[in-house]
Amino acid sequence: MPKFMDIHRNMKGLTAEQLREAHQADLDIQGEEGVTFEHAWADTDSGEVFCLSEAPSADAVQRIHERAGHKADEVHQLTLSV
Repeated sequence: MPKFMDIHRNMKGLTAEQLREAHQADLDIQGEEGVTFEHAWADTDSGEVFCLSEAPSADAVQRIHERAGHKADEVHQLTLSV
């Protein structure tokens, strides 16, 4: 299954608890689209959040994020890994 990295912007000041809650909201419904969210990271200075997932498509990733209340600004398929 393809892997994806998505980016959320304008989340400056995000706390660890808020990141955990947002990630959990994704985990709670990820199965509805066949998505598996693997990890989330945040740069609190820039306000960017990055999520790594496996999914059937970028659209499936975005639909989960939208339903969880935090639409991604970008979703990128990762086609090469070393």
